[in-house]
Amino acid sequence: MPKSAYIHIPFCKSKCKYCSFVSFVGMKDGYFDALLADINGNYKGENLNTLYFGGGTPSLISAEMISNIVSEFKLADGCEVTLEMNPDDAKLDYLNALKDIGINRISMGSQTFNDDVLKLIGRRHSSKDTIMAVETAKKAGFDNISLDLIYGLPEADIIKDLEIITSLDIRHISTYGLKIEEGSHFYNYPPKNIPDDDMQADMYLEINSLLENKGYYRYEISNFAQKGFESKHNLNYWNNEEYYGFGAAAHGYVDGIRYSNYETLEEYSKNPSGFAAKHRVSPQEKLEEEIFLGFRKEEGINIQKMDIDFDKKYKSVIDKYSPRYIQKTPCGYKLTLEGVLLSNNILSDFI
Repeated sequence: MPKSAYIHIPFCKSKCKYCSFVSFVGMKDGYFDALLADINGNYKGENLNTLYFGGGTPSLISAEMISNIVSEFKLADGCEVTLEMNPDDAKLDYLNALKDIGINRISMGSQTFNDDVLKLIGRRHSSKDTIMAVETAKKAGFDNISLDLIYGLPEADIIKDLEIITSLDIRHISTYGLKIEEGSHFYNYPPKNIPDDDMQADMYLEINSLLENKGYYRYEISNFAQKGFESKHNLNYWNNEEYYGFGAAAHGYVDGIRYSNYETLEEYSKNPSGFAAKHRVSPQEKLEEEIFLGFRKEEGINIQKMDIDFDKKYKSVIDKYSPRYIQKTPCGYKLTLEGVLLSNNILSDFI
């Protein structure tokens, strides 16, 4: 039974040069009628533990529209309600309105605090905008604020970025290595001086060391938090729990079936409560997902919840990578920090 829902708002003022996600410049009339029809057609009325507005740029839409969407759901006590926001959208009146609606977590894409690099990658905001946005969100009463950083950007100084971001006293930091994906501007026009994989690996180790010294802990490969401020919504994914996906190009996992919605606005608007694709997850696929997703977490996988003799089935893989890259835990196994750097190779051996 799904206890989480993701809402996709696929609109942006402009497209970032590294972005390969499904998003569209400018708003589309009628999209939100289709979105509400999608929710009404597929949501079965469960009490949700998390609700997440992602994009695109959800902070482009009005607080009134966000309120209309939130009101469609039953939210459990303590429900984490997250809205992704661009720093230049963080106006006090808007944030106050979001707080009144029930949004209680803000996730901002800062990416870097180097203004020249921000321009290079197509971001609209400046480093000063990010700092002011955090201050404004705190003034509006938001305690649970997350910032994204991208490491491996040309000419960016990730350590300087981390020193600035930790000085803002926020609760959660997501760090992602730059990947040039097909469909992005950089795929066709790659920038110069991109750090290679070895350099990015060194950066990742530096990130771990610095953030640990600043009071954050890595609870997932790319995510660091102060204790108690882990993203409940994303943990739902990594725990391989079910969830709804509403909106164009959204994905969901309900009643053992993984599904994806239509990607184009035209197709989605014509059939908002239908699916572009559906797939029932087999027992073997579910096991592989438990391994793949579980090893992303610092706590690792819980083999006690699996209907197999994990130690016997995967003895050769465990022996190959233990103890340097895989470590035994009270309930299963986890990747060491060195293991995280080799995670693609290790997981391919399991799967």
